[in-house]
Amino acid sequence: MRVSRQNRVLRNTYMLLALSMLPTIMGAMMGVQMKFSFMNGSPFIGFLLFMGIAMGFMWGIEKNKNSGIGVALLLGFTFFMGLMLSRILQVALGFSNGASMISLAAGGTGAIFFTMATIATVSKRDFSSMGKFLFIGMIVVLLAAVANIFFQIPALSLTISAAVVLIFSAYILYDLSQIIQGGETNYVSATLAVYLDVYNVFVSLLQLIMAFTGDRD
Repeated sequence: MRVSRQNRVLRNTYMLLALSMLPTIMGAMMGVQMKFSFMNGSPFIGFLLFMGIAMGFMWGIEKNKNSGIGVALLLGFTFFMGLMLSRILQVALGFSNGASMISLAAGGTGAIFFTMATIATVSKRDFSSMGKFLFIGMIVVLLAAVANIFFQIPALSLTISAAVVLIFSAYILYDLSQIIQGGETNYVSATLAVYLDVYNVFVSLLQLIMAFTGDRD
C-alpha cells in the first residue's frame, strides 16, 4: 500500500512537472518578445522584488497544496519564472550561437535530471542525510550571489554558477529520493521542489556555457 502511494506521488509529480514546463516556455517566449527585465533599474531592488513575488507564490502553493488552487498557483508561478528566465535567454540570443547554447543547456539539464532520477529510483537508498548540507550550501551560494550584485566579479559569478549546478543537481536526487522513501507525500509540494531544482540547474548551466562558448561574431 505504501509503495503504491509513493509510486502514485512520483508519477503525479512527473506529470505535473512536465505540465509546468508549458507555462514556463510561454512566459519565457513572451518575456523575450517584450524584452522583459526586473533588473533594468536597480539589480538589488529587482532581486528583492523577485524574491518577494516568488516567496508569495510558494507560500500560496504550500498553503493550498491539497486542492486544485495549489496546482493553479503552481502553474502561475512557473509562468512567472518563465518571464524571469527570459532575461538570460535575451542575453544568450545576443550571441550568434545563442540558440545552440540554449539547446545545449536544456539537453544538459535533461541529462542531469535523468541521471539523478535513475539513481534515486534504482539505488533505493535514503539520501535524506544530504538535506542539511545542501541547505547550507544553498544559503552560502545565495549570499555570494547577493554580494556579487554589488561587486560584479566575473570569476565569482562563474564559481557561483558551477556551485549552483552541483548543489541543485544533488537536490534533484534528494527531492526525488524523498518521494521514493515516503518522506514527501504531496505531489504539488514535490513538483515545486523538483521544478526549482531543474530551473536553477538550467539557468546556471546556460551561464557557464555562455561564458565559455559564447560567440559574438
